[in-house]
Amino acid sequence: MAVNNLSYTKERAEKYLYAAPTVKDPNVLVVKKDDSSIKSLDDVGGKSTEVVQGTTSAKQLEDYNKQHSDNPTILNYTKANLQQIMSHLSDGQFDYKIFDKITVETVIKNQGLDNLKVIDLPSDQQPYVYPLLAKGQDELKTFVDKRIQELYKDGTLEKLSKQFFGDTYLPAEADIK
Repeated sequence: MAVNNLSYTKERAEKYLYAAPTVKDPNVLVVKKDDSSIKSLDDVGGKSTEVVQGTTSAKQLEDYNKQHSDNPTILNYTKANLQQIMSHLSDGQFDYKIFDKITVETVIKNQGLDNLKVIDLPSDQQPYVYPLLAKGQDELKTFVDKRIQELYKDGTLEKLSKQFFGDTYLPAEADIK
């Protein structure tokens, strides 16, 4: 079982089982403070970013490019970690980064990247994060789904989200099945 910042893709669904989503990932845009050209996701066409293949933000931007093929964003795939990517952004090596708010704010603070600013994205631009299981692990998937539903209904997921992330970042109840 894999539990990380994994979004849904058709390709991945052919190889793995998806359990119920656990997080509505609070993604944000990060840009240099002096860059007024990017205020929302609508402004990233023609701009560049670094992404790690298979991540939620990479998938979100790949989908963006399919919908905006006349003016796609420039995706530079990297194996760098987020701390390195944020340093590259701070140094002006690319224009913006989309990533989850909690992690981004922690990296900005810990690395002293005071020249970066965080822009919240609307809630309809927040992808879900899912646990993945190997094909054939249907019994485990059923167990995990049931447990996630129980934790959602009894308020445990909300309590943990608030405790560790400062807010509620849960999927819609109808999507936890």
